[in-house]
Amino acid sequence: MAFYNKIKWILGILMIFVLIIATNLIDKNNFVRVRDAVVTIYEDRLIANDLIFEMAKSVHQKELAVLVLDSTFFKSKNAKVNINLKALVSRFEDTKLTLKEANVFKDLKSNIEALVAAENQFLNSNFTNKAPVIGYIENLKANLEDLSKIQLSEGSRQMSISKRALDTVELFTQIEIYILVFLAVLIQIIVMYKPKEKV
Repeated sequence: MAFYNKIKWILGILMIFVLIIATNLIDKNNFVRVRDAVVTIYEDRLIANDLIFEMAKSVHQKELAVLVLDSTFFKSKNAKVNINLKALVSRFEDTKLTLKEANVFKDLKSNIEALVAAENQFLNSNFTNKAPVIGYIENLKANLEDLSKIQLSEGSRQMSISKRALDTVELFTQIEIYILVFLAVLIQIIVMYKPKEKV
């Protein structure tokens, strides 16, 4: 009879061990999803949003200079602003882009190149024809606005992924508690149960 009791104890402990390992593996997977979502929100959304803001500032400087026909800006500062803008574009390219974001970003890059060419023509025309420059600036502003909206929607999507993962962890934790209570009661019944001996 002692051997039978040992088997019951071993089976009971093994069931608890398997349950704990299974729930820990599920929890680990969900925590990895949460971590990845948080990293993505920071690296690919917040940093990208900051880069968009910096690009918008550079575009605004150019717009202001064109509107007031600031020849000093174009002769001394514009080259530096262009270098800064290209550096920001390069840094933005390093973030993880969605398909829609990649299309808008591709359009943004071509609009920047077109703007630089239009600015050169604007300088060569002795600041007489600013319409093409204004047109490309408006295109860039629209691109930056679209990219900013994408950051917001993608950040929201990543937050909902992490929320679902945390909800799953919470659900499995509750299920684990119920199963552990059930197993504890079952083990007690198995241990306490003594079959009637035949007379």
